[in-house]
Amino acid sequence: MTGVSHKKTVEKAASTGSGGFLLVLSLAGFLAAAWLFFQGIMTGESGGDGVLVGAYILGAIAVLIMSVLLVSGLYSLQQNESAAITLFGNYKGTDKRPGLRWVIPWYSRKKISLRVRNVTSQTLKVNDKKGNPIEIAAVIVWRVVDTAQALFDVDNYETFVNIQIETSLREITSHFAYDHGEEAEPTLRADGDKVGEMLQARLQERVAIAGVVVDEARLSHLAYAPEIASSMLRRQQAEAVLEARAKIVHGAVSMVESALQQLSERDIVSLDDERKAAMVSNLLVVLCADREAQPIVNAGSLYQ
Repeated sequence: MTGVSHKKTVEKAASTGSGGFLLVLSLAGFLAAAWLFFQGIMTGESGGDGVLVGAYILGAIAVLIMSVLLVSGLYSLQQNESAAITLFGNYKGTDKRPGLRWVIPWYSRKKISLRVRNVTSQTLKVNDKKGNPIEIAAVIVWRVVDTAQALFDVDNYETFVNIQIETSLREITSHFAYDHGEEAEPTLRADGDKVGEMLQARLQERVAIAGVVVDEARLSHLAYAPEIASSMLRRQQAEAVLEARAKIVHGAVSMVESALQQLSERDIVSLDDERKAAMVSNLLVVLCADREAQPIVNAGSLYQ
């Protein structure tokens, strides 16, 4: 993307433990601290030795501190969720094992979701390959696969992905015409799947630095900009009329050819070139006209 060198953060597994046993141990510690504190009070009220009372109180404080430390190191992870473990800003590893987990209390934990996400981009007003202003938007399906890169290699990975979606969409749009490409080249309107594949590939190149994988990219909105929409609609209507006319004429010529061939093969009537020309003219008028033909009875002959 740029010429500036970037040191990639390498994800590694963190050294953490299961938190179930330690949770039970910490609860037992709280109970033990309460019992020691109670024993110290009872001993003091009964006139017992002051040293023993002090030992009970100090023991209760020590057990309470240890229990608090155990509890403060507990954290939980859901399915498809991970936690980056750091110590005073230094990355120590990533924990992806779901359930109740435990790590040394002074280690920091930052959770991040690994679930699939859907993003619908804003409707952008851009120019296509021919310079026509159009409106376009896309739906992007993506997910985080590298927690370390997502958290430490970019400032905010979600904002980064959204910006790269807009940038990639603008870039891809400039390579395609809205419709009527030259020499059968793909267009935005007719080749949405191919455009989506190119958008996905280009976006993947841009967001790989953030530890993100793009699973799918599809256009969700495509239209001419309002200022040229009416003109383009008239052009499309004119082209549709011409295409329909071409099909009508092609079919009419085939029908006239078949009629002349069958008349000749069955020897129903003998037609010279002039009569054939008149018949062809009449049939084409009937078959190609926008309205029903009005029959005219000719009382004379073709030559009178």
